Amino acid sequence: MNVSVIGGGSWATAIVKILTENNDYVGWWMRNQESVDYIKRYHHNPNYLSSVELMTEKIDISTDLNHIVEESDYLIFAVPSAFLKQALETLSVSLSGKKVFSAIKGIVPDENLIVGEFFNQLYQVPLEHIGVITGPCHAEEVALERLSYLTLASDNEAIASELAGQMQCDFIKTTISDDIYGTEYAAVLKNIYALAAGICHGLGYGDNFQAVLVSNAIREMKKFIKSVHPIKRDINDSAYLGDLLVTAYSQFSRNRMFGNMIGKGYTIRSAMLEMNMVAEGYYATKLIRQVRKAHELKMPIANAVYKILYDGRSPKKVMKRLAEKMD
Repeated sequence: MNVSVIGGGSWATAIVKILTENNDYVGWWMRNQESVDYIKRYHHNPNYLSSVELMTEKIDISTDLNHIVEESDYLIFAVPSAFLKQALETLSVSLSGKKVFSAIKGIVPDENLIVGEFFNQLYQVPLEHIGVITGPCHAEEVALERLSYLTLASDNEAIASELAGQMQCDFIKTTISDDIYGTEYAAVLKNIYALAAGICHGLGYGDNFQAVLVSNAIREMKKFIKSVHPIKRDINDSAYLGDLLVTAYSQFSRNRMFGNMIGKGYTIRSAMLEMNMVAEGYYATKLIRQVRKAHELKMPIANAVYKILYDGRSPKKVMKRLAEKMD
């Protein structure tokens, strides 16, 4: 089977690296022709994970999205959720018959849909052909070939198992799940909680408070996911709690980094410019607010982050009030 990756960032680059361990053909679409030419010549992505040497003899890399889609049985989308629709603008080939997996940790703006729902409703991809790839896993540690774990979730166990087999290698262990909605929403929410952790770190809160924050966050996540998709699940599994922990604590977490800047007094614009990467939690904070209001859920941590990022409230005052409510 042919597997292709859509996206040119660090996570897309890491997934391409993983896939080339087991596959002789890996398709790779990215928007920038200069980056494509550079990778073909020098075997490195010039902008992301530039230390990773890529096995380009196995990679069909192109800016022609329709070519990559036509050649593929499985498509893994790894572009920021805010730019997913833009990436699909040139698509004229049908996704019918393709297995579509989202490695995107965000919600599609305007439609306010998680990525699986977006492809199902707007591109008529059957639910049994849709899956999600979640962590806990940072692209930077994949680049270093440090042991990492991936969860592949789908209502269709067969396609989750097949892709999991293609991605397992010496430094990647895979597991499968049938909780496609829960794992995808968890991947969205953990970025918001990592923002909160970063803001608190920037304000000078220590490890003791961070532990309380994260323990409250996993309970908040459990309540949200149970409300939007009530099935039996263990929120302490690595796809939920594990992914939250690594995103909230890791030095590689761009959402924690973004939050840390906000806590230190950066404006949103200046933090974005300095990072030169997308912090998915920024967009997710606004969109999750709409979902939780529809379900009439109280989510103090997510609400605190919203007040800071979108209402312009003082991080110091908002977090002080939040801390008083925690146990």
